[in-house]
Amino acid sequence: MSTSDWIPQNFEIRRIATNGTTLFIAVGGSGPVLVLLHGWPQTSRAWARVMPALAEKYTVVVPDLRGTGASDRPETGYTKTNQARDMRGILKELALTGPVTVAGHDIGAMVALAWAACYPDDIARLILVDALLPGLGLEEAMNVAEGGMWHFGFFMTPHIPEMLFDGHELEFITATFTAMSDPGTFRPDDLAAYADAYTGRDRLRGGFEHYRTLLEDGRDNRALLTDRPLPMPVLAIGTTHSGTATADALSPHAKSLRSEVAPTGHFVAEEDPRWFTKVTTEFLA
Repeated sequence: MSTSDWIPQNFEIRRIATNGTTLFIAVGGSGPVLVLLHGWPQTSRAWARVMPALAEKYTVVVPDLRGTGASDRPETGYTKTNQARDMRGILKELALTGPVTVAGHDIGAMVALAWAACYPDDIARLILVDALLPGLGLEEAMNVAEGGMWHFGFFMTPHIPEMLFDGHELEFITATFTAMSDPGTFRPDDLAAYADAYTGRDRLRGGFEHYRTLLEDGRDNRALLTDRPLPMPVLAIGTTHSGTATADALSPHAKSLRSEVAPTGHFVAEEDPRWFTKVTTEFLA
């Protein structure tokens, strides 16, 4: 299966060397720049259903994060502040000047937040979609002693997750995506494509590395955001599963915050692309 067979028409594929790695990027459209950052266990394919409509008004830049999809999988560099530097390098190579809008989902939202906190002059508007945020409540949510989410600590463990997931990627993807989305959202070919992107221990490792820096990411966020709230307008999108949790975590740290709850499960842009496009374009307008 081609890594790019899902790319919408009129999008160009690039591979860009930046910040010690090489990233896969799809670029299309014209107008103000809108960067879309995917979550785990996904790739840039996560935005396929909204890219054509958004490209009618914006220059849409859609990378595979380091360690995922068709991007390289370096051994290090997965802190979210360092991945913000990945994104800055992409825009420089594409000769796209800022400030830009960045939208991130899940792990991609963590990268987007770090980018906005570390380099606020880069970001005109910030959209965070259904994410727990390091330093802003994630650590409490992953505390299993208090009934927190077990998978965060497990994925942060070196080597063991790769060993146990190896050979079971499609089973895991299917079970997870089915439980966290509305019925019928993902076709068998979608599930197979995501499973293929994480098949094998090195591809699995590239994904888990995003979790292995979360405690450091939390320390970075607290240091960056203490007494320095985000100056740009922020849109926090929750879901029927999470409600306003993302917005609540951001509330003390954003000067201008708008909260929306999507009528979907976790995968908003794929479950209801029309809703996501409408809310995003209204916010940007």
